[in-house]
Amino acid sequence: MGIKERIPALSWLKTYSSTDFRADLAAGLTVGVMLIPQGMAYAMIAGLPPIYGLYASTLPLIIYAIMGTSRQLAVGPVAMVSLLTAAGIGILAEGGTEAYITLAIMLAFMVGAIQFLLGLFRLGFLVNFLSHPVISGFTSAAALIIGLSQLKHLLGIEIARTHHVHEIIIQAVERFGAINWLTVAVGIGGIGLILAVKRWSKSIPGSLLAVVFGILAVWLLGLNEQGVKIVGDIPSGLPALVLPSFSWATIQTLLPVALAISLVSFMESIAVAKAIQAKHKNYEVVPNQELIALGMANIGGAFFQSYPVTGGFSRTAVNDQAGAKTGMASIFSAILIILTLLFLTPLFYFLPKAILASVIMVAVFGLIDYKEAFHLWHTDRSDFWMLIITFVATLSLGIEQGIGIGVILSLAMIIFETTRPHIAQLGKVPGTHFYRNQERFEQVEVRPDLLIVRFDARLYFANLNFFRDKLRKWITLKGETLEAIILNAESINSLDSSALHFLEELAAELRANNQRLLFSGVKGPVRDNLAKANLIQKIGVDHFFMSVQEAVDFFDQQRQTPTTKQQYPEFTLQTNV
Repeated sequence: MGIKERIPALSWLKTYSSTDFRADLAAGLTVGVMLIPQGMAYAMIAGLPPIYGLYASTLPLIIYAIMGTSRQLAVGPVAMVSLLTAAGIGILAEGGTEAYITLAIMLAFMVGAIQFLLGLFRLGFLVNFLSHPVISGFTSAAALIIGLSQLKHLLGIEIARTHHVHEIIIQAVERFGAINWLTVAVGIGGIGLILAVKRWSKSIPGSLLAVVFGILAVWLLGLNEQGVKIVGDIPSGLPALVLPSFSWATIQTLLPVALAISLVSFMESIAVAKAIQAKHKNYEVVPNQELIALGMANIGGAFFQSYPVTGGFSRTAVNDQAGAKTGMASIFSAILIILTLLFLTPLFYFLPKAILASVIMVAVFGLIDYKEAFHLWHTDRSDFWMLIITFVATLSLGIEQGIGIGVILSLAMIIFETTRPHIAQLGKVPGTHFYRNQERFEQVEVRPDLLIVRFDARLYFANLNFFRDKLRKWITLKGETLEAIILNAESINSLDSSALHFLEELAAELRANNQRLLFSGVKGPVRDNLAKANLIQKIGVDHFFMSVQEAVDFFDQQRQTPTTKQQYPEFTLQTNV
């Protein structure tokens, strides 16, 4: 792989123009303005002081812009990863403490290292084990947990940290009398403003307007003296260069959540990157290079006090709509965040936490995908129940357990479907040479002396018993009238040793009953497997045909010919299947 593949920025820098510069500058500033309140809000979800959301919006953006293959993907703090960070670290330290912050930075390094190694060894395909219904169920549940976790800031009451929705609701009801209604008014006002601006124009950063509204309301009306909690002092200056601290015991403890964040964040990132790339034909998103880029962004960020980051849905959409042409837009966003850290943090002193809660709630409740559940109910009930089980498990058991169950469900579904693939008994469409599934085509002609079977999968040890049982059942139903089996192998891509043993056993058994085994549409790799096992010679070279009709015609021509040893070469029955 060349240097341009490893550093994709070299490709677009080569043809960078003043027009690209103006478009990237406008998009970068738009996303940067959006990222300031979002970064601070998402850091709160992660259990970190708001400043760490801005730290996570500097160097990681620059590194990804240089190494990522997507030219519009906006990397930074996101709600899902923030929640997973809180879930993994919350059991080890109290939120906001020095120990907690150290663990969050260490987690970013671990996530980056895992993603980098996955990309280096081209293992991006692993995310395919998380099916869409599982991701939808998990995302919807996590969004509900994230949104309700902000009730304490929206209502101005103390609620113990938990990732179980029912516990949050119970605590909120028990403390109803302690609600600060001024805080509620500020929070609801922020939500209303963001939604109104979003409906009017998606290009205007409603979250930033809500931040300005909240700061002015608190400052002018003195709401902080009436119980409305504010962010307070935010440190100025750039994040210091620090070496993430490591301990083997902590690494072992954080490894499960680091793996979860690595896969979930990559899936979120690659999904939006590919969706946006579909609108742009001048570049290609390369999944394994994306893993390397995200890994380096997290590793580099960890040395400058960042917690785990990935590509975000909403900011990427805004970046694209604002006209971003290259990764330079992300660099401009990072520069804006750096200028904010250097000069503007005092302006956020009066920022009410209820406004940050409103930013979070509007962002995450849009991720609750109830439409997908209705769609799956009508189209695929098994996928529907996978979504529901993952959703309920995440809500009731917790974030990590929910995604773990989701992965297990995805793997179980893969195993189930590969062990029970589609298999059809074929009949002839009248007046044609086409053969189709008897269960789907009621008018097909079915002969009592022929069993024509199509197996739509690779034939190997995991699905062999299913194939054998189906075949035995159909053979029994045909009874003594059966004279030949035609196996339509057009959909069989390969055979393993167990499948070869079975076919040899089947051929011998049919031969013993004076019946024939014919093949049609055998692919080259499958013919190679049969030839290596010497089955083509044993079954008979003249028993292999290009189409089902040719096999039927051969059978009709030969059915009156007595079966002899010359036509069916002698071979013994194999029982070690």
